[in-house]
Amino acid sequence: MSLNIIVLAKQVPDTRNVGKDAMKADGTINRAALPAIFNPEDLNALEQALRLKDANPGSTVTLLTMGLPRASEIIREAMYRGADAGIVLTDRVLGGADTLATSYSLAQAVKKFGNYDIILGGRQAIDGDTAQVGPQIAEKLGIPQVTYAEEILDLKDGYVVVKRRLENGVETVKAPLPCVVTVNGSAAECRPRNAMRLQKFKYALSPTEKAKASATAQQLVEERPYLNIQEWSAAMVDADPEQIGMPGSPTKVKAIENVVFTAKESRRLDNNDEQIEDLVKELIASHTIG
Repeated sequence: MSLNIIVLAKQVPDTRNVGKDAMKADGTINRAALPAIFNPEDLNALEQALRLKDANPGSTVTLLTMGLPRASEIIREAMYRGADAGIVLTDRVLGGADTLATSYSLAQAVKKFGNYDIILGGRQAIDGDTAQVGPQIAEKLGIPQVTYAEEILDLKDGYVVVKRRLENGVETVKAPLPCVVTVNGSAAECRPRNAMRLQKFKYALSPTEKAKASATAQQLVEERPYLNIQEWSAAMVDADPEQIGMPGSPTKVKAIENVVFTAKESRRLDNNDEQIEDLVKELIASHTIG
């Protein structure tokens, strides 16, 4: 059987390189100032999607992401690994969304997409660590959900069988399709780029990128439809303005503070138990530890 598979993915700030400009004054992430990467657990989800595609000839994998126009970078990355197409949900009015507004916007995009069999995504994104968006999308779509997935064991006869990795062991569950499955980082790593696909999709462009590209690149995209990365706006997915972006986000950041650790002083201790004990007592008294 052929499947229509949606993979939810996010371009996230590289938390290894967070600096003093990482946050804006309104408490939202300054994504333009940070290096961006493919959210790690979304890559695990992509691998599960590609395994389903391999096992079911004729299946398609479409990556759906919400963010700045530059998020098309992770769609190309997914194409290099085996995805067939991608959609960037991008609009200024979507900015500053919390998990509730984000899940609503993505659910609207899924509804516009229409015919799908299964939605896969990472358990959580490293810039929020909430693990809420996937389950919220399932709730808004009114379909079942399976979380903490480590492996999709089987998919047939309108059901998917999933192995879940929980804190105290594993669990195997069966859920009817369509459904949402969120995947753990403990799942199989995503396959590397394929050299032939890299050559095929390296010129894939979104409309925003196409407008800035050379005439040769623009012509290439026009001649080869599979190189078109779609961009959808809030209006295109019939999103309610009151449920997206900042207006639709009940979670508000009250205050932010940049904390920079600096070495103020150093102290040399002898190999002496008494000195070490005194230092520990001092650190506890100053609430540095304990």
